[in-house]
Amino acid sequence: MSVIVIGSVNVDIVTYADRAPRPGESLTGHRYSMVLGGKGANQSVAVARLGAPVRFIGRVGADSFGDFIRTRLVDLGVDPGHLAIDSQLSTGIAVIGVDAHGENAITVIPGANTGLAIEQVEAAAPHFLNAKVLLAQLEHPFPATLKAVELARRAGALTILDPAPVPTFPFPAETIRLFDALTPNEIETEALTGIAPTDIEAAAAAAHRLRETGLSIALVKMGARGVYVDSAAFKGHVSPFAVNAIDTVAAGDCFAGGLAVALAEGMTVEAAVRFAAAAGALACTKEGSSEAAPTRKEVEALMKNSRAS
Repeated sequence: MSVIVIGSVNVDIVTYADRAPRPGESLTGHRYSMVLGGKGANQSVAVARLGAPVRFIGRVGADSFGDFIRTRLVDLGVDPGHLAIDSQLSTGIAVIGVDAHGENAITVIPGANTGLAIEQVEAAAPHFLNAKVLLAQLEHPFPATLKAVELARRAGALTILDPAPVPTFPFPAETIRLFDALTPNEIETEALTGIAPTDIEAAAAAAHRLRETGLSIALVKMGARGVYVDSAAFKGHVSPFAVNAIDTVAAGDCFAGGLAVALAEGMTVEAAVRFAAAAGALACTKEGSSEAAPTRKEVEALMKNSRAS
């Protein structure tokens, strides 16, 4: 059983201040950190921390940031064997501002991520034969993802798309139903369906609209209000886990990693979403991107304690 993640990898430069600066304002913050980031890398680390074998397909530049990324991936349990080195483009970076409430604003310079190509995916084709789940996002060229979906479906693997950032290209029903599961947040849900999931009823309507495209599983992430799920096996609201949130940077990526692991292990849709929600919640209790990913033991403890209470 393995999970394949295709996606972006960046060096994240994270700044911490009481609030975000207003336009034209220079604001003094408290501190900063430089850590491994990018949705692909974050999700790969989340999968590894939760105990599943993971293959990560990504791209970095031939620079010191690329060296930093390869080292950190190894340190965090991810094999960088399919992390290509681009001689023309620099490694991607993200500048992340985090305020006193743990909310964040992110500017991404994608760099080498834009060079991720079909040929690179084809080179990893043998690893798709034993894959149970493919996890993808939209921070890299979509043709590479489509090739990965083709290989995953041929192997009988489930395909999950975290549609982040909001698609800037046509994203019709024909594209949506290429995937088994779609996991948009509130902003992405409104962009894809025209419905803002401001409450459970609106989230249910949005999830239903996504299912009408032919999608098997629609998950509308509502932040601190939980997740609404629409699938053949389960339809309903999954409540959030109560945690002391200090940094939401990696919450969505840890949710995605948790969902991939749970579905790869054969959990029911409802159980998988609850597992994913616990992973995403725990990520909010730690600072950073990939480093915020919780362990399997931490996720299971949170779920057990929540049931007990």
